[in-house]
Amino acid sequence: MSNPKSSYDALISTLKQITLLNSVNSLLGWDERVNLPAKGTEFRADQSSMLAKMSHEWFTSPAIDNLLAEVETSPLVAEPHSDIAVNVRETRRSYDRARKLPASLVEELTRTAVMAQQAWGEARARSDYKMFQPWLEKTLVLKRQEADCVGYKSNPYDALIDEFEPGETAEGVRTMFAGLRGPLVELVRKIVDSGRKAPIEILERKYPAAGQEKLSREASAAIGFDYEAGRLDVSLHPFCSGIGPGDTRMTTRYDENYFGDAFFGVLHETGHGLYDQGLDRTHFGTPRGDAVSLGIHESQSRMWENLVGRSRAFWKFFLPKARAVFGDTLKDVSDDDWYFAINDVRPSLIRTESDETTYNLHVLLRFELEEAMLRRDLSAADLPGAWTEKMNYYLGITPPDDAKGCLQDIHWSGGAIGYFPTYTLGNLYAAQFFEKARQDLGDLDAQFAAGNFKPLLDWLRTNVHRPGKAYRPRELVKRVTGKEPSAEALLRHLGKKAQLYGIDA
Repeated sequence: MSNPKSSYDALISTLKQITLLNSVNSLLGWDERVNLPAKGTEFRADQSSMLAKMSHEWFTSPAIDNLLAEVETSPLVAEPHSDIAVNVRETRRSYDRARKLPASLVEELTRTAVMAQQAWGEARARSDYKMFQPWLEKTLVLKRQEADCVGYKSNPYDALIDEFEPGETAEGVRTMFAGLRGPLVELVRKIVDSGRKAPIEILERKYPAAGQEKLSREASAAIGFDYEAGRLDVSLHPFCSGIGPGDTRMTTRYDENYFGDAFFGVLHETGHGLYDQGLDRTHFGTPRGDAVSLGIHESQSRMWENLVGRSRAFWKFFLPKARAVFGDTLKDVSDDDWYFAINDVRPSLIRTESDETTYNLHVLLRFELEEAMLRRDLSAADLPGAWTEKMNYYLGITPPDDAKGCLQDIHWSGGAIGYFPTYTLGNLYAAQFFEKARQDLGDLDAQFAAGNFKPLLDWLRTNVHRPGKAYRPRELVKRVTGKEPSAEALLRHLGKKAQLYGIDA
């Protein structure tokens, strides 16, 4: 006689063990990008691919299917948003996708990602795209195979973006971005034509790395990051990795001649870290204890980086601390000049260093290029030229070399095709969440100016972090804000910032 409860318990036990195995691979991934010596790359690729194969084979075993089937037809899943129903539904979704991927393909994708990321790092350092091109070509072949295995109606891109943003499609992204593209291009044009220039030279003074690290750590701790359950290190490309409960790792990079890169990068990664630290650890290893999507994850990082970290209220509290750390460097800088400088808007080459207004144009560019390459409408060999054309079209500037052009991001080397749209989706979600938080929490500016960030963090943990994967991205946004995801809140936010340039919001 069947026993659905026993089957469910066995399912959860197995999922937790698989997640522990995956966490070991996550730790290897963190070490690869922070500590790994160059000559250890091939061996690390062997280690990571072996673990990925083991995890895949374990997760796709018929036993998982049998356990799921036992519970899916029982009264245990009658309430669709109960812990059991969520865990079963989302595990079934992941299981069905994983079962379509041969273990050999998963192993080859993982191995290629390790080798390709190493090649990307060397190619970027030398600004030589041709060093990386063969690895991008191989990655595209493998990702097309993945899309074919998973299946799609008309666009292979749909099979890939669904992994990062469940339920989303290329057409859905295009429709949402359509409400942003025109107004954003027009807003950037007005800002450029205004003739006003932010005093960004005050950000380009000498800011010793030790001081930047001190201030960045203080800021991330102030908004809620628990350093007893996390750490901050240095890597070529900043990232945050949630290894597991009590172990969330962030990285950044320091430029002693530019303040914004590291500081706002740390705030960004702290947003990711707060989400990871805010997940319900009692559900670790199950969908209820996992993040909803990369877009929702990005909403947390962009909110703390931009909506909080670039606000006047934040710097009313933090600028005195910055003056204490950097002394004479800031002695002649007024509050207004600092606020204008950190909210500078101008077309620029590097996505991670771009302002919050032009940032989304960088994302649109990448979305269009990666979809074209996946569909064979653009060859990897022609990527540098296509990149330059789109940079001219969207931002009116030309990359001087590959490092500042198509080699600036790590994502394609890691096989993360379908990832880039989640950045702009995150911006859209963040603006909607923040508007709702203002309605619910009262005067956020007064709270920030007093150094009190806890009400916002608690609100996010209740509404966004703790539910885990109880709801899909669009459903979560609607449940929290009462509205479907759209570009309206983000455009309102950016329009208010444009007043710095004499533009009426």
